[in-house]
Amino acid sequence: MSEALAPAAAAAPLIYVDGLVKHYTDAGRVVRVLEGVHLEVRPSEKIAIVGESGVGKSTLLHILGALDRPTAGVVRYGADDLNQLQPRAVAAFRNREIGFVFQFHHLMADLTAEENVMMPGLIARLGWDRARQESRAILGRVGLQERLSHKPGELSGGEQQRVSVARAVVLSPRALLADEPTGNLDPATGEEVQRLLIELNRERGVALVVVTHNPRLAAEMDRVLRLRDGRLEEER
Repeated sequence: MSEALAPAAAAAPLIYVDGLVKHYTDAGRVVRVLEGVHLEVRPSEKIAIVGESGVGKSTLLHILGALDRPTAGVVRYGADDLNQLQPRAVAAFRNREIGFVFQFHHLMADLTAEENVMMPGLIARLGWDRARQESRAILGRVGLQERLSHKPGELSGGEQQRVSVARAVVLSPRALLADEPTGNLDPATGEEVQRLLIELNRERGVALVVVTHNPRLAAEMDRVLRLRDGRLEEER
């Protein structure tokens, strides 16, 4: 079995992961999830991570997104070693450099679509007017210019996911990490979200890493990697 290596390219990897290990302790028993993962993701590359349920795909994505720390190993974005950053610096890096899209949208129910998308900008201290300007621009790009004042409960599932995508890319991050982004949608709506993610990857040059069980979405990626026995294998 071969480790998953990026194709040769002039560009240095945006994301470099090596020797990544993640173990948990459950009731005194060590649960081994990741066992020496190696991964390189180039700028603007599209990658799908596939595998059986429960093998650790979401755990890997959370570590890539600095939502969780590995037991051992290196996770770098360019020259930034996430393991060497203090918690406050990690949070700031994550807000500006990494966008997240989840199966369940995790929108704030009491905020409008516009306000939900403004949140990363406000956290980054862009100021209210600039955050609103950026929010309206990206919501227009994803086709929700007429839904700015609607709260999540007033939006369809597909519209909520588009708000989630807009929020993920509003600050033009270097990487967009998506965990089953079409998993909670009907096939037609899932196709719309799939197309949107690919268009934003192309338009903004953002690296796209998707965990998915959707073979149609995986087929659109530049590479497909399978997580098995704690390691990544190149599948296509």
